[in-house]
Amino acid sequence: MSARPTLDLSQDAVGITRQLVDIESVSRDEQQIADAVEDALRGLPHLDVVRRGHTIVARTRLGHGERVVIAGHLDTVPVNDNLPSRLDEAAGLLHGLGTCDMKGGDGVILRLAATLPQPVRDVTYILYEAEEIDAQYNGLRLLAESDPELLEADFAILMEPSNAVVEAGCQGTLRVEVVSRGERAHSARSWRGVNAIHGAAEVLNRLAGYQARRPVIDGLEYHEGLNAVFIRGGVAGNVLPDECVVEVNHRFAPDRSEAEAEAFVREFFDGFEVRLTDSSPGALPGLDRPAARAFVDAVGGEVNPKFGWTDVARFTALGVPAVNFGPGDPMLAHKQEEHVPLADIERCEATLRAWLSGEDS
Repeated sequence: MSARPTLDLSQDAVGITRQLVDIESVSRDEQQIADAVEDALRGLPHLDVVRRGHTIVARTRLGHGERVVIAGHLDTVPVNDNLPSRLDEAAGLLHGLGTCDMKGGDGVILRLAATLPQPVRDVTYILYEAEEIDAQYNGLRLLAESDPELLEADFAILMEPSNAVVEAGCQGTLRVEVVSRGERAHSARSWRGVNAIHGAAEVLNRLAGYQARRPVIDGLEYHEGLNAVFIRGGVAGNVLPDECVVEVNHRFAPDRSEAEAEAFVREFFDGFEVRLTDSSPGALPGLDRPAARAFVDAVGGEVNPKFGWTDVARFTALGVPAVNFGPGDPMLAHKQEEHVPLADIERCEATLRAWLSGEDS
């Protein structure tokens, strides 16, 4: 039996990130990393620590008039020959699964939690499970159901990769199964049946001709997407299949509700059976909210739109303004060559440390 992993929070944020990356934590297998995070945080007397499943919440209780949540997920997509981590000091890069999405951000969270006992704002640090898979498993979603008071805040920062620049809002995401029906027959007498896989060609043709919608919201241009992500069908090597299913992921801009996005997809695939399998709303940029505007101003004023879905949407639904701000290029998320610039980790830590210490005022 392998030893229980540990984390040394006396290391800098890069060192902590590397420790986190080297604890494999594919979604639904976060036991070891959650144990290590919990053990490390429980050793800090200035924090109250609560664990729910594989989600860890650590809070200061200083009595300040403002509370901020800083959150990051602990899980990763499946391993793709990209563990253990590899540090390239000459290039200033840390390579490995989760370095970008989003253990670089988690490393910053843990470093701040360990070394900032007296922030000028009360802080709730949340490191949670199962963000990369279906919404039903999401640690923040489960926390909102079991302990909503732990998510109460005036402002929230999701440390999703954003090139160490604020990314506002996020697009919604939904998945559907588009079903092509046919009739089984022996492949030697194919004219006696209808091939459902051939029928799915129309689904793929429509997707190939899709023109992305690009709305501008609060001065930020979002870019929608509609893509096949899985396809399945077939019965046997000598049988025409009577069903073929194309799974489609739609990323929709935050000016559309889930219902509006679903209606668009159903209309797009008119004539086919469409089954909704998963859906999460987007989040409007919310830059008109004072807390969000103040943070943006404190970190230099640069803002980009968030194209991927993040849990900013969950905080928005709870009435808590939130932004994405984390190290790493989101274009590298889920790629085999995933890596994070050391400078991004250092910049995020320094920026948040200054803001939480009141040095920005």
